[in-house]
Amino acid sequence: MEAWIQHLIDLLALPEYGLSTVFVVSFISATLLPLGSEPVVFGLVKINPAMFWPAVLVATTGNTLGGALDWWIGYGAHKAVDKYQHSSHHGRAVRWLEKLGPKACLLAWLPVVGDPLCAVAGWLRFSFWPCLAYMAIGKFLRYFLMTGSLIWAFPGTAGRLFGA
Repeated sequence: MEAWIQHLIDLLALPEYGLSTVFVVSFISATLLPLGSEPVVFGLVKINPAMFWPAVLVATTGNTLGGALDWWIGYGAHKAVDKYQHSSHHGRAVRWLEKLGPKACLLAWLPVVGDPLCAVAGWLRFSFWPCLAYMAIGKFLRYFLMTGSLIWAFPGTAGRLFGA
């Protein structure tokens, strides 16, 4: 078993695979699986500051597509969740989400609740394309702000970030 794990770690190692690793980890972390992609994005940018924009855009794309998968899972799981329909928390959350509509997907970047939010948006049958657009905006802002903040917090690469 340890050899398999080591092989997986080697396969996803930076910088050998770079942007493909950022995409895969960002995609997986947007699903309901607990995995953070920010360290991978930061690691790539720390190793190669010129990769800031490509890394942020690839991470945004992977994470948005993972959110889209969550939306489709929620859309398909509508009948399975009907048994919770009468819960007081369910009713309050549904009313809040229905009030916000697809704009609620701006919050898809939040830890813990963001990924299930995408699934709930699909379950509530919010329009797919507006949800996807709001997910992309929120996720882009997350990667841009978090990676930029980490670069600022760990100087030495900030001056090279924008070609200065």
